[in-house]
Amino acid sequence: MNQEFKASLKSADTEEHIDIYFYRPIGYQWARFFRMLHVTPNVVTILSIFLGVGAGICFYFDDLAINILGIFLLIWANVYDSCDGQLARLTNQKSALGRILDGAAGDFWFVSIYFAISFRLMPEWGWKIWALCIVAGFGCHAVQSRLADYYRQIHLFFLKGKEGSELDDASKQVELWKQMKWKKEPVQKLFQFFYKNYTLGQERDTPIFQIFKRNLRERYPQQLPEQLRADFRAGSLPLMKYANILTFNWRSITLFTSILVGLPWLYPAIEITVFSLIFFYMRGTHERLCLKLNQKVLKGEYGA
Repeated sequence: MNQEFKASLKSADTEEHIDIYFYRPIGYQWARFFRMLHVTPNVVTILSIFLGVGAGICFYFDDLAINILGIFLLIWANVYDSCDGQLARLTNQKSALGRILDGAAGDFWFVSIYFAISFRLMPEWGWKIWALCIVAGFGCHAVQSRLADYYRQIHLFFLKGKEGSELDDASKQVELWKQMKWKKEPVQKLFQFFYKNYTLGQERDTPIFQIFKRNLRERYPQQLPEQLRADFRAGSLPLMKYANILTFNWRSITLFTSILVGLPWLYPAIEITVFSLIFFYMRGTHERLCLKLNQKVLKGEYGA
């Protein structure tokens, strides 16, 4: 593994095996290609949105060849979703808009996928399939992937510090949204509206971590103690595999399997059941970890 490829990755702690051995190597080659053409990471993200939405449209058809094309397009979209971050790290073109666009890309893909499944099965299921997909998409999928992303950024923050993570405060995102003007920057303000709600949701779902974070800022405004960082990593690292399950790879494998066997309803059903169980276990374990470490901080076990 060459040094430039390593520099394009976030961390071995948060990278999944499928990413490391498939998506990241391909994404790295695309990143080198786009760097040569002076294509920006945001343009790559927008390309991934079109590919992912195209994949969703393909899943509407009850035709195996078109469905396989959809699988190929969604894999391609995720390669570009991997590539945009790698390109940003290689060229130092990181931006707040890029972070927002990157998060929105997957939402565009899966909204189109849920719509496609609903329209495809409506003749057989009626409006019940819409209820299933709305619960799966908005009630489960969006919440699960939002928290999984948050936990990975928290882990990177403790591992690498602020510079090595994309951990954002909701209060700052709300303030940024208020400062933007609809007349001057309507598109960015629209994306910021959704992103502030995204970060507010992350903080709302993690009440104990928010208390822990406030205490850390009060006691250690400059730098966290090394032992605290090590203790947090030891407790958080086993949860990264669950965070990865709740992001793209295993969700897409479930989707592809359900489409290929001709039972598209299986995907939202598994989303509501299996993935929800993983979500609640991950969140409960993480909150207990934060509670335990917060008590140690309050007792002064890591120093003043």
